[in-house]
Amino acid sequence: MATTSTHRQGTAGSSGAWVSGWTAFAAVMMIFGGAMSIFQGIAAIAKDDVFVTTSNYVYSFNLTSWGWIHLTLGVLVVLAGIAVFRGMLWARIVGITLAGLAMVANFMWLPYSPVWSSVLIAIDAFVIWALCVGPSRDARTQ
Repeated sequence: MATTSTHRQGTAGSSGAWVSGWTAFAAVMMIFGGAMSIFQGIAAIAKDDVFVTTSNYVYSFNLTSWGWIHLTLGVLVVLAGIAVFRGMLWARIVGITLAGLAMVANFMWLPYSPVWSSVLIAIDAFVIWALCVGPSRDARTQ
């Protein structure tokens, strides 16, 4: 019984503790979504003639600019996902913020790559949800 209470104290909120449940799910999805954003950014920077551009699009930027935006956001999301795995509270807050920014960036990227953007928007929505419900549910389920 002592090991159960020790385990609860370790996952509920101490920094540097191993995480479980929804928090681990969010961290994995952040790393995966961030890696996909990195690939999206590299594709837009290296070969911007691959994408079809839409004329008269409200949020039209140069594709190379969009590539740098996605590359930067992807790297930051991966780093925040690694920090979420370590159980740091600041990483959860940063993760929610970055996932929201990534959702907005992918929404504005929809005309260039609709399927990829839709998948990343869904992943970011799950990340935000999992980071918001994480610690209280993790502590109660163990």
